[in-house]
Amino acid sequence: MLRKAFTVAIGAALSLSAAAAELNPAVVYDLGGKNDGSFNQAAFTGAERFADETGVSYRDFEIQNDAQREQALRNFARKGFNPVVAIGFSHGSAVEKVAAEFPDTAFGIVDMVVDQPNVRSILFKEHEGSYLVGLLAGMASTTQKVGFVGGMDIPLIRRFECGYKQGAAAAGASEVFGNMTGNTGAAWNDPVKGGELTKSQIDRGADVVFQAAGGTGFGVLQTAADAGILGIGVDSNQNGLHPGKVLTSMLKRVDNAVYEAFMDYKNDAWSTGFRVLGLAEGGVDWALDENNQALITDEMRAAVETAKNNIINGNISVHDYMSDNSCPL
Repeated sequence: MLRKAFTVAIGAALSLSAAAAELNPAVVYDLGGKNDGSFNQAAFTGAERFADETGVSYRDFEIQNDAQREQALRNFARKGFNPVVAIGFSHGSAVEKVAAEFPDTAFGIVDMVVDQPNVRSILFKEHEGSYLVGLLAGMASTTQKVGFVGGMDIPLIRRFECGYKQGAAAAGASEVFGNMTGNTGAAWNDPVKGGELTKSQIDRGADVVFQAAGGTGFGVLQTAADAGILGIGVDSNQNGLHPGKVLTSMLKRVDNAVYEAFMDYKNDAWSTGFRVLGLAEGGVDWALDENNQALITDEMRAAVETAKNNIINGNISVHDYMSDNSCPL
Protein backbone atom coordinates (compact mmCIF):
# COMPACT_ATOMS: atom_id res chain seq x y z
CA MET A 1 0.00 0.00 0.00
CA LEU A 2 1.32 3.43 -0.96
CA ARG A 3 1.20 5.87 1.90
CA LYS A 4 1.72 9.58 2.36
CA ALA A 5 5.22 10.35 3.61
CA PHE A 6 5.51 10.67 7.39
CA THR A 7 8.29 12.44 9.23
CA VAL A 8 8.64 10.11 12.18
CA ALA A 9 10.05 6.65 11.63
CA ILE A 10 8.01 3.89 13.22
CA GLY A 11 8.73 0.24 13.73
CA ALA A 12 11.87 -1.73 13.08
CA ALA A 13 13.33 -1.84 9.60
CA LEU A 14 12.87 -5.07 7.74
CA SER A 15 16.04 -6.66 6.42
CA LEU A 16 16.53 -7.89 2.92
CA SER A 17 19.65 -9.99 2.42
CA ALA A 18 21.92 -8.39 -0.13
CA ALA A 19 23.45 -11.81 -0.61
CA ALA A 20 20.31 -12.82 -2.47
CA ALA A 21 21.46 -11.03 -5.60
CA GLU A 22 24.66 -9.62 -7.05
CA LEU A 23 25.37 -5.91 -6.60
CA ASN A 24 24.25 -4.19 -9.80
CA PRO A 25 22.95 -0.72 -8.85
CA ALA A 26 20.65 1.52 -10.88
CA VAL A 27 18.98 4.92 -10.54
CA VAL A 28 15.78 6.19 -12.17
CA TYR A 29 15.66 9.99 -12.12
CA ASP A 30 12.57 12.13 -12.02
CA LEU A 31 11.55 14.53 -14.78
CA GLY A 32 14.31 17.06 -15.38
CA GLY A 33 17.09 14.51 -15.50
CA LYS A 34 20.45 14.16 -13.85
CA ASN A 35 21.76 17.52 -15.05
CA ASP A 36 18.93 19.58 -13.57
CA GLY A 37 21.37 21.32 -11.21
CA SER A 38 19.11 20.46 -8.30
CA PHE A 39 17.32 17.38 -6.91
CA ASN A 40 18.17 14.84 -9.60
CA GLN A 41 21.72 16.05 -9.93
CA ALA A 42 22.24 15.44 -6.22
CA ALA A 43 21.25 11.81 -6.79
CA PHE A 44 23.65 11.59 -9.74
CA THR A 45 26.44 13.01 -7.58
CA GLY A 46 25.86 10.30 -4.99
CA ALA A 47 25.90 7.54 -7.58
CA GLU A 48 29.10 8.93 -9.08
CA ARG A 49 30.76 9.08 -5.67
CA PHE A 50 29.89 5.43 -5.09
CA ALA A 51 31.31 4.44 -8.48
CA ASP A 52 34.50 6.46 -7.95
CA GLU A 53 35.15 5.01 -4.51
CA THR A 54 34.30 1.38 -5.24
CA GLY A 55 35.00 0.95 -8.94
CA VAL A 56 31.52 -0.56 -9.28
CA SER A 57 29.59 0.77 -12.26
CA TYR A 58 25.90 1.64 -12.18
CA ARG A 59 23.17 2.27 -14.72
CA ASP A 60 20.74 5.15 -14.75
CA PHE A 61 17.72 6.30 -16.71
CA GLU A 62 16.25 9.75 -17.29
CA ILE A 63 12.50 9.52 -17.83
CA GLN A 64 10.89 11.82 -20.37
CA ASN A 65 7.27 11.28 -19.32
CA ASP A 66 5.27 9.69 -16.51
CA ALA A 67 4.54 6.53 -18.48
CA GLN A 68 8.23 5.62 -18.38
CA ARG A 69 8.36 5.30 -14.59
CA GLU A 70 7.04 1.74 -14.43
CA GLN A 71 8.81 0.79 -17.65
CA ALA A 72 12.22 1.86 -16.38
CA LEU A 73 11.85 0.22 -12.97
CA ARG A 74 10.54 -3.02 -14.45
CA ASN A 75 13.28 -3.11 -17.07
CA PHE A 76 16.01 -2.76 -14.45
CA ALA A 77 14.40 -5.42 -12.24
CA ARG A 78 14.06 -7.88 -15.10
CA LYS A 79 17.73 -7.46 -15.94
CA GLY A 80 18.80 -8.20 -12.38
CA PHE A 81 19.76 -4.75 -11.15
CA ASN A 82 20.07 -4.41 -7.38
CA PRO A 83 19.36 -2.07 -5.73
CA VAL A 84 17.14 0.12 -7.93
CA VAL A 85 16.61 3.61 -6.51
CA ALA A 86 13.82 5.90 -7.75
CA ILE A 87 14.23 9.64 -7.25
CA GLY A 88 11.12 11.59 -6.30
CA PHE A 89 7.67 11.10 -4.79
CA SER A 90 6.07 10.82 -8.24
CA HIS A 91 7.59 7.33 -8.58
CA GLY A 92 5.54 6.11 -5.62
CA SER A 93 2.82 4.18 -7.43
CA ALA A 94 5.29 2.72 -9.90
CA VAL A 95 7.63 1.52 -7.16
CA GLU A 96 4.73 -0.01 -5.24
CA LYS A 97 3.57 -1.97 -8.27
CA VAL A 98 6.96 -3.10 -9.58
CA ALA A 99 8.32 -3.97 -6.14
CA ALA A 100 5.39 -6.36 -5.67
CA GLU A 101 6.17 -7.99 -9.01
CA PHE A 102 9.86 -8.46 -8.14
CA PRO A 103 10.01 -9.34 -4.42
CA ASP A 104 13.67 -10.40 -4.66
CA THR A 105 14.77 -7.03 -6.02
CA ALA A 106 15.79 -4.29 -3.58
CA PHE A 107 14.17 -0.94 -4.31
CA GLY A 108 14.71 2.49 -2.83
CA ILE A 109 12.61 5.62 -3.21
CA VAL A 110 13.29 9.21 -2.17
CA ASP A 111 10.52 11.45 -0.76
CA MET A 112 7.79 8.84 -0.44
CA VAL A 113 6.87 5.92 1.79
CA VAL A 114 6.08 2.71 -0.09
CA ASP A 115 4.96 -0.03 2.26
CA GLN A 116 6.52 -3.08 0.65
CA PRO A 117 8.92 -5.52 2.35
CA ASN A 118 11.63 -4.99 -0.29
CA VAL A 119 11.54 -1.16 -0.38
CA ARG A 120 13.68 1.38 1.46
CA SER A 121 11.83 4.70 1.73
CA ILE A 122 14.04 7.75 2.31
CA LEU A 123 12.57 11.00 3.64
CA PHE A 124 14.12 14.31 4.65
CA LYS A 125 13.35 17.01 7.21
CA GLU A 126 13.34 19.81 4.66
CA HIS A 127 11.78 22.18 7.17
CA GLU A 128 14.90 22.05 9.36
CA GLY A 129 17.25 23.08 6.56
CA SER A 130 14.76 25.69 5.36
CA TYR A 131 14.68 27.25 8.83
CA LEU A 132 18.43 27.82 8.62
CA VAL A 133 18.33 29.55 5.23
CA GLY A 134 15.29 31.54 6.39
CA LEU A 135 17.31 32.75 9.36
CA LEU A 136 20.10 33.83 7.03
CA ALA A 137 17.59 35.51 4.70
CA GLY A 138 16.12 37.51 7.56
CA MET A 139 19.55 38.58 8.75
CA ALA A 140 20.70 39.56 5.25
CA SER A 141 17.54 41.50 4.38
CA THR A 142 17.61 45.28 4.61
CA THR A 143 13.87 45.63 3.98
CA GLN A 144 12.81 42.92 6.45
CA LYS A 145 10.81 41.46 3.57
CA VAL A 146 11.83 38.18 1.96
CA GLY A 147 10.23 35.77 -0.51
CA PHE A 148 9.70 32.12 -1.35
CA VAL A 149 8.91 30.59 -4.75
CA GLY A 150 7.90 26.95 -4.77
CA GLY A 151 7.37 24.58 -7.67
CA MET A 152 4.37 22.27 -7.61
CA ASP A 153 1.90 23.12 -4.84
CA ILE A 154 2.19 19.98 -2.71
CA PRO A 155 2.66 19.43 1.04
CA LEU A 156 6.35 18.63 0.55
CA ILE A 157 7.05 22.10 -0.88
CA ARG A 158 4.82 23.74 1.72
CA ARG A 159 7.16 22.13 4.26
CA PHE A 160 10.08 24.08 2.74
CA GLU A 161 8.06 27.30 2.79
CA CYS A 162 6.86 26.98 6.38
CA GLY A 163 10.32 26.20 7.78
CA TYR A 164 11.74 29.15 5.83
CA LYS A 165 9.09 31.49 7.18
CA GLN A 166 9.81 30.43 10.75
CA GLY A 167 13.54 31.00 10.35
CA ALA A 168 13.05 34.37 8.67
CA ALA A 169 10.66 35.48 11.41
CA ALA A 170 13.20 34.46 14.06
CA ALA A 171 15.67 36.85 12.42
CA GLY A 172 13.22 39.74 12.44
CA ALA A 173 11.65 39.56 8.98
CA SER A 174 8.32 41.40 9.08
CA GLU A 175 6.89 39.81 5.94
CA VAL A 176 7.50 36.64 3.95
CA PHE A 177 5.90 36.46 0.51
CA GLY A 178 5.09 33.01 -0.84
CA ASN A 179 4.08 31.80 -4.29
CA MET A 180 3.73 28.37 -5.87
CA THR A 181 4.31 27.97 -9.59
CA GLY A 182 1.48 25.56 -10.37
CA ASN A 183 -0.47 22.41 -9.57
CA THR A 184 0.99 20.00 -12.14
CA GLY A 185 4.40 18.56 -12.90
CA ALA A 186 4.97 21.39 -15.37
CA ALA A 187 5.55 23.65 -12.37
CA TRP A 188 9.03 22.16 -11.98
CA ASN A 189 10.20 23.40 -15.37
CA ASP A 190 8.91 26.92 -15.93
CA PRO A 191 11.78 29.36 -15.36
CA VAL A 192 9.87 32.17 -17.08
CA LYS A 193 7.04 31.99 -14.55
CA GLY A 194 9.59 31.58 -11.77
CA GLY A 195 11.13 34.85 -12.85
CA GLU A 196 7.73 36.56 -13.02
CA LEU A 197 6.82 35.47 -9.51
CA THR A 198 10.19 36.66 -8.25
CA LYS A 199 9.78 40.06 -9.86
CA SER A 200 6.37 40.41 -8.24
CA GLN A 201 7.89 39.74 -4.83
CA ILE A 202 10.74 42.18 -5.51
CA ASP A 203 8.19 44.83 -6.47
CA ARG A 204 6.60 44.33 -3.04
CA GLY A 205 9.91 44.87 -1.28
CA ALA A 206 11.54 41.42 -1.04
CA ASP A 207 15.32 41.58 -1.22
CA VAL A 208 16.03 37.87 -0.62
CA VAL A 209 14.12 35.08 -2.40
CA PHE A 210 14.40 31.34 -1.71
CA GLN A 211 13.39 28.92 -4.44
CA ALA A 212 12.34 25.29 -4.04
CA ALA A 213 11.15 24.79 -7.58
CA GLY A 214 13.40 22.48 -9.60
CA GLY A 215 14.17 23.87 -13.04
CA THR A 216 11.78 26.76 -12.41
CA GLY A 217 14.22 27.92 -9.77
CA PHE A 218 16.79 28.90 -12.38
CA GLY A 219 14.43 31.70 -13.41
CA VAL A 220 14.09 32.75 -9.77
CA LEU A 221 17.83 32.96 -9.21
CA GLN A 222 18.46 34.70 -12.53
CA THR A 223 15.79 37.33 -11.90
CA ALA A 224 17.07 37.94 -8.38
CA ALA A 225 20.63 38.37 -9.63
CA ASP A 226 19.55 40.70 -12.45
CA ALA A 227 17.58 42.83 -9.98
CA GLY A 228 20.52 43.11 -7.61
CA ILE A 229 18.93 41.18 -4.77
CA LEU A 230 19.90 37.83 -3.26
CA GLY A 231 18.58 34.42 -4.21
CA ILE A 232 18.77 31.17 -2.23
CA GLY A 233 19.31 27.85 -3.99
CA VAL A 234 17.99 24.42 -3.10
CA ASP A 235 18.86 20.70 -3.03
CA SER A 236 22.31 20.93 -4.64
CA ASN A 237 24.79 23.72 -3.91
CA GLN A 238 23.71 26.43 -6.37
CA ASN A 239 25.90 29.19 -4.95
CA GLY A 240 28.09 29.13 -8.06
CA LEU A 241 25.26 29.85 -10.50
CA HIS A 242 25.48 33.56 -9.68
CA PRO A 243 28.54 34.09 -7.46
CA GLY A 244 27.97 36.84 -4.94
CA LYS A 245 24.24 36.92 -5.70
CA VAL A 246 23.18 33.62 -4.11
CA LEU A 247 23.14 34.04 -0.35
CA THR A 248 23.31 30.28 0.27
CA SER A 249 21.65 27.01 -0.76
CA MET A 250 19.51 24.69 1.32
CA LEU A 251 21.22 21.35 0.85
CA LYS A 252 19.07 18.24 0.65
CA ARG A 253 21.53 15.38 0.71
CA VAL A 254 19.94 13.09 -1.83
CA ASP A 255 23.53 12.33 -2.83
CA ASN A 256 24.14 10.74 0.55
CA ALA A 257 20.89 8.78 0.34
CA VAL A 258 21.82 7.22 -3.00
CA TYR A 259 25.43 6.63 -2.00
CA GLU A 260 24.40 4.93 1.24
CA ALA A 261 21.79 2.77 -0.49
CA PHE A 262 24.37 1.45 -2.94
CA MET A 263 27.04 1.07 -0.28
CA ASP A 264 24.72 -0.73 2.15
CA TYR A 265 23.83 -3.25 -0.51
CA LYS A 266 27.49 -3.74 -1.35
CA ASN A 267 28.32 -4.31 2.30
CA ASP A 268 25.44 -6.74 2.87
CA ALA A 269 23.85 -4.16 5.17
CA TRP A 270 20.74 -3.41 3.12
CA SER A 271 17.60 -2.67 5.15
CA THR A 272 14.07 -1.70 4.23
CA GLY A 273 11.38 0.24 6.05
CA PHE A 274 11.84 3.99 6.11
CA ARG A 275 14.32 6.47 7.46
CA VAL A 276 14.10 10.22 7.99
CA LEU A 277 17.18 12.40 7.51
CA GLY A 278 17.37 15.80 9.18
CA LEU A 279 20.11 18.04 10.52
CA ALA A 280 21.18 15.49 13.11
CA GLU A 281 21.61 12.81 10.44
CA GLY A 282 23.35 15.08 7.92
CA GLY A 283 20.35 14.92 5.61
CA VAL A 284 19.89 18.69 5.24
CA ASP A 285 22.19 21.69 5.73
CA TRP A 286 23.19 25.07 4.31
CA ALA A 287 26.01 25.79 1.86
CA LEU A 288 29.04 27.99 2.48
CA ASP A 289 31.82 28.25 -0.10
CA GLU A 290 33.96 30.72 -1.98
CA ASN A 291 30.96 31.93 -3.97
CA ASN A 292 28.99 33.24 -0.99
CA GLN A 293 31.47 33.61 1.86
CA ALA A 294 31.62 37.39 1.42
CA LEU A 295 27.86 37.54 2.01
CA ILE A 296 27.92 35.62 5.28
CA THR A 297 29.10 37.69 8.22
CA ASP A 298 30.61 36.21 11.37
CA GLU A 299 27.38 37.11 13.17
CA MET A 300 25.29 35.24 10.59
CA ARG A 301 27.52 32.19 10.71
CA ALA A 302 27.39 32.08 14.49
CA ALA A 303 23.61 32.52 14.51
CA VAL A 304 22.97 29.76 12.01
CA GLU A 305 25.30 27.33 13.73
CA THR A 306 23.64 28.06 17.07
CA ALA A 307 20.23 27.50 15.50
CA LYS A 308 21.42 24.27 13.94
CA ASN A 309 22.61 22.96 17.29
CA ASN A 310 19.39 24.06 18.98
CA ILE A 311 17.28 22.24 16.41
CA ILE A 312 19.34 19.08 16.83
CA ASN A 313 19.11 19.16 20.63
CA GLY A 314 15.43 20.06 20.64
CA ASN A 315 15.65 23.62 21.96
CA ILE A 316 14.13 24.89 18.71
CA SER A 317 11.14 23.05 17.29
CA VAL A 318 10.63 23.70 13.59
CA HIS A 319 7.02 23.28 12.53
CA ASP A 320 6.51 20.44 10.05
CA TYR A 321 3.77 21.30 7.57
CA MET A 322 3.34 17.64 6.67
CA SER A 323 2.44 16.71 10.23
CA ASP A 324 -0.82 18.65 10.08
CA ASN A 325 -0.90 20.53 6.76
CA SER A 326 -0.76 23.93 8.41
CA CYS A 327 1.75 26.72 8.78
CA PRO A 328 1.05 28.76 11.91
CA LEU A 329 3.16 31.73 10.82
